Amino acid sequence: MTRSFIAGLAALGVAAAAPALAQTSVTTTTTTQATTTGSLTIAPEKRTVIKQRLTGAPVKTIKEKVTVGSTIPADVELMPVPETVVTEVPAVKTYRYFRYNDDVVLVDPSSRRVVQILD
Repeated sequence: MTRSFIAGLAALGVAAAAPALAQTSVTTTTTTQATTTGSLTIAPEKRTVIKQRLTGAPVKTIKEKVTVGSTIPADVELMPVPETVVTEVPAVKTYRYFRYNDDVVLVDPSSRRVVQILD
């Protein structure tokens, strides 16, 4: 009798746990955090707008090759992006720029790393 009582309690325990297991759900939350990758994506038509508006700036001469991700020397003056450009391309608001050869180079002012070269 004791064995059947224990077996009955065990069966009852398993049966009681089954609905709870059926209702258990797992939620996976994925967060996306912006990271500095050294690049900035700008649509082709917006690239043209930026380049046209910034062609009047003086061209800088730099000994090192300028590439996306490279660090710009401290002696190179970085200009703020004019408000006329920021209104059309808000993504460039936090960056600075300079002209190199015939290109406009966008730079992250905090790290002085090149994020985009508009050729």
